[in-house]
Amino acid sequence: MEFETVIGLETHIQLDTQSKIFCGSSTAFGAKPNAHTDPVTLGLPGALPVLNRKAVEAAIMLGIATKCTINERNHFARKHYFYPDLPKGYQISQFEEPICAQGRIEIMVEESQRTIGITRIHMEEDAGKTIHQAAEGKSFVDLNRAGTPLLEIVSEPDLRSPIEAAAYLKSLRQVVRWLGISDGNMEEGSLRCDANVSLRPVGQLTFGTRAEIKNINSFKFVEKALVYEIARQMKLLKNGEEVVQETRLFDSDAGVTRSMRGKEESADYRYFPDPDLPPLYIKESWIQDIKRSMPTLPDQKVNDLITTHGLSLYDAGVLTAEKPYVEYFDKTVDQCKNPRAACNWITTELFGYLKKNSLEFEDSPIDPKRLGRLITLIDQGVISGKIAKSVFEDMTESKKTPDDIIDEKGLKQLSDPEELRTIVREIFAAFPDQLAEFKGGNERLQGFFVGQIMKRTRG
Repeated sequence: MEFETVIGLETHIQLDTQSKIFCGSSTAFGAKPNAHTDPVTLGLPGALPVLNRKAVEAAIMLGIATKCTINERNHFARKHYFYPDLPKGYQISQFEEPICAQGRIEIMVEESQRTIGITRIHMEEDAGKTIHQAAEGKSFVDLNRAGTPLLEIVSEPDLRSPIEAAAYLKSLRQVVRWLGISDGNMEEGSLRCDANVSLRPVGQLTFGTRAEIKNINSFKFVEKALVYEIARQMKLLKNGEEVVQETRLFDSDAGVTRSMRGKEESADYRYFPDPDLPPLYIKESWIQDIKRSMPTLPDQKVNDLITTHGLSLYDAGVLTAEKPYVEYFDKTVDQCKNPRAACNWITTELFGYLKKNSLEFEDSPIDPKRLGRLITLIDQGVISGKIAKSVFEDMTESKKTPDDIIDEKGLKQLSDPEELRTIVREIFAAFPDQLAEFKGGNERLQGFFVGQIMKRTRG
């Protein structure tokens, strides 16, 4: 029997606000343990939450970007569970009335585009962090992260492979970074993912029994965890055994998932409306104001690059992977008016240089204006493409313009036919034996003479 994989992802995006979602404590990363706490974070008696407007606006922006319906009426609920890093004994979240619902996001897998449905997006607060020191038999609780605003994005079970799951996460990360609502840094916990996985016989409409893999924190680990879990469930089913509905953890060192606990259902959390937070009503005028303030989204920009500048889908995808890339490209094109050349120099020469030298894009030593001028000089025939690469190298080491470098080193391309003809004659005169062989039919000597001319003219 052949089986089909069904995957749904629950992704938590930590919002890039200055303060927490229900209080004024800082959300800055890297502070000493428990430095960013207050009565609301600690759940002290009588402390009352107040909703952060910026968190709501971020949720609306993501809802617009993923073509969701923005619900007019919202309500917060208490989700009860008992962990040491959850001081109140419950998490403030949304349950029956999420802020966004029924959206979609496009993903690219091997040059093929797919639409993945989004069930809902809701706001909630993060828990703290528990640090275990097994050797000492101790655990420590850091509440700096507790109360940090989160958006949970729940996908439809539309994903069919680990590769698609990773592509979905990358697309989601790209969108939140473009919007400026999160840095999407998985290593720092700004983007975390729970994966629901099940198998079913091909052609069967009902879903199989699912396992949930919790808190996967890198694109690579998402693929590895899903590959292992799919193989584990496949083996069980082919041996006639049942898959148990449970929550599992991914052991990245061993590359396996391990049973953690039985899977909770919504009833286990005893949701009920939070009495300390009134309903939130979102007017259409507020949504439109936010929409007008939003940047061009990645999928729109890809279309612009293809239709306006004639770039390929692949190149447009590379340039829009990060917003600073395409902003750099636009500024370069403004300078040189040659989009294809600008794309080639950015994605090949500039990216290659940055990778070789382990530099981040924002640390590029060459600004768009100077790169655009370099491309213009090639197009004008002032220098050749080969010489341009050596000029590019010099530009990475100084703030000089390409014109200055070309003048200092005498690199201007020879384009006067009479001047070139004189040099050719001089080379012929310097190598009479080779000239005789060449005139006698030895065509391989053409390369020899070209090399001598290039040497004389320094390229």
